[in-house]
Amino acid sequence: MQSATTIDPAEIAKFEAMAAEWWDPSGKFKPLHMLNPCRLDYITSQIAAEFDRDLKTAAPFAGLRLLDIGCGGGLLSEPMARLGADVTGADAAEGNIPVAKIHARQSGLEIDYRHTSAEALAAEGARFDVVLNMEVVEHVADPLAYLTACQQLLDPGGLMLCSTINRNAKSFATAILGAEYVMRWLPRGTHEWNKFITPEELYELISRAGLRPVDRKGFVFNPVTWAWSLSSRDLSVNYVTASVKGAAV
Repeated sequence: MQSATTIDPAEIAKFEAMAAEWWDPSGKFKPLHMLNPCRLDYITSQIAAEFDRDLKTAAPFAGLRLLDIGCGGGLLSEPMARLGADVTGADAAEGNIPVAKIHARQSGLEIDYRHTSAEALAAEGARFDVVLNMEVVEHVADPLAYLTACQQLLDPGGLMLCSTINRNAKSFATAILGAEYVMRWLPRGTHEWNKFITPEELYELISRAGLRPVDRKGFVFNPVTWAWSLSSRDLSVNYVTASVKGAAV
């Protein structure tokens, strides 16, 4: 079984330095707070469709075991717990875990937060119905090994949702120059353009990892309305994919 070989210490250090600001909507994670409603719209609709759940019920995800890998301060873990899922939040940045635990406790939520990696969880034999893998793959040392570990964490019939940033001139202008230098939403150096992954590359990596890609959408920011929306056509910067693990034979 794989060991924790995909963790990039330099990448982890960046997020350790920002850990205390996770729940400040005007802080260094402002872009994620702005994006979160759009991310949640995609995540909840995909899970509901895959597992035949009615989002209008009180706890539509009850009984589903969900892993939020790279959970940070819990911006996605908490909404998933409120929807009834049995949530495990994992992060390789140790400083994020106390922040997440404290906020979950203040919110009255039961979430199993752990300082660990996808590889370590897979080696333990942990299995889930859903793996949320959001804005992580562009920060690891070996994307294929990391995605393979995520595949191992899914039960047959499980669903992985994976988002990242496309690699092109537009993404360099917006995700790095715009977000880090002009708007100063993120510290300079948070992202490395050469680590960005095109949708075609990600589909190939997901397939090689043993999963079947079934959907992809773009997250598009409108500077006029100052809001994010989903797009079936525009995957030029931020985008998200859905993939499933085949049933056991």
